[in-house]
Amino acid sequence: MILALAGGVGGAKLADGLYRALGPDTLAVVVNTADDFDLYGLRISPDADTVLYTLAGIANPATGWGLAGDTFETLAMLRRYGEDTWFQVGDHDFATHLLRTQRLREGWSMTRVLAAFTGALGVRARLLPMADEPVATMVATPDGELAFQDYFVRRRHSDTVRGVRFAGIEAARIPDAVRQAVRDASAIIFCPSNPIVSIGPILAVPGMRDLLRSTSAPKVAVSPIVGGRALKGPADTMLRDLGHEASPFAVVSLYHDLLTGIVIDHADAEQQARIALLGVRVLVTDTVMTSLADRIRLASEVAQFAAELRGDEGNV
Repeated sequence: MILALAGGVGGAKLADGLYRALGPDTLAVVVNTADDFDLYGLRISPDADTVLYTLAGIANPATGWGLAGDTFETLAMLRRYGEDTWFQVGDHDFATHLLRTQRLREGWSMTRVLAAFTGALGVRARLLPMADEPVATMVATPDGELAFQDYFVRRRHSDTVRGVRFAGIEAARIPDAVRQAVRDASAIIFCPSNPIVSIGPILAVPGMRDLLRSTSAPKVAVSPIVGGRALKGPADTMLRDLGHEASPFAVVSLYHDLLTGIVIDHADAEQQARIALLGVRVLVTDTVMTSLADRIRLASEVAQFAAELRGDEGNV
């Protein structure tokens, strides 16, 4: 079984490639839930839903998030009431948030909620939250601390980032299903998601790094930075704002205590030797996923790279 750590559109794309290339019953995905928030009284889980909809084949292909063919009449009515509808939630998407909120209020865990959603949408991969307890990413800016969705969506990630913290992380616990997935994994893939606010919260759950280090399964990251830029989102500017360079080397530096290997784009091939000095193996390939074929090809290459690393470790 392959275990992927994911958040956002880039993570969902690679997870989809793994799902299609390796078989739906051989994948588990741990998703970031630290950008979850409440809106109109509903609990919204952007990263979890993006992965869910993508694996179910119903994500909006134009945006990578939300549902294909969705309408926005509910938001239109909210605007008539004078609401600032800065966060775009489609009419069908509302159903997911309504049911999630109801079930959480009834005492369901996030693990159970996601299991029910995947089953209902025909997704055979296991979709697991990083924690059942609520965690909130908070972004420090010159204008003060902002909740992540305020920074990311409402203000279009235009603020300089001075720091990031995960409110509530101290009380978070690794779900039993995540522990089991780590034990069962033949390889662990860090998807090309923002290392600060998508993968970072997952690794910040108390005990998560130790858990990942405890397994001999190879751990392979796919860099979300290509040629000094993030393909989507603010990962590159966030890295620079926080004193890192925007490069695959910076990604390795953030995960260096965990990684066996990293997959980087041809645009960054010159960094291969530098990364190797950190004791991390490097695969150079085309990491840009613009089509379904790209997702499947990259996923297959990543899985093969992990298998080679696993074989090498077995020969040590």
